[in-house]
Amino acid sequence: MTAQRPRLIFLLNSAQRRLQQWMGAQQAQVTAGGSASPTAAQGGALFVLARQDGATMGQLADALDLAPSAVSGLVQRLEALDWVTRQSCPQDARTQRVWLRPSGRAQLPPLREAIARVNAQLTAGFSEAELQTVARWLTHVQQLRPDPSSEAPHD
Repeated sequence: MTAQRPRLIFLLNSAQRRLQQWMGAQQAQVTAGGSASPTAAQGGALFVLARQDGATMGQLADALDLAPSAVSGLVQRLEALDWVTRQSCPQDARTQRVWLRPSGRAQLPPLREAIARVNAQLTAGFSEAELQTVARWLTHVQQLRPDPSSEAPHD
């Protein structure tokens, strides 16, 4: 009798949901002053802007692997929290650039602390070789693209 293969899609979806919940709880623990804590998507945007302040909406979408419409809503929520500001690009008024505000920059240290704790717990008990295999598999999954030629024929 052969061993049953792991239910990878179920495990990946379940792990993603639980990780999002866990990250939210970790971030809320380290957020100073009882203020709102960033969601995972908001934290990702803040980290991108910390590296590339003044990024365009398209650059944010690419960096976060999100649809442009999702980035628009995300930036609106960040603006409402006063963590970012959006301005038209002087060279092209159709292009919007997003800038970190001091209150958004203040979110970064507690976010880094939460992520360090989460990463320590996620990697505990795994060898470097095992972690490299997981990272290689997740990168593979992330890079999958729909292949129309592999679809079942329609009768």
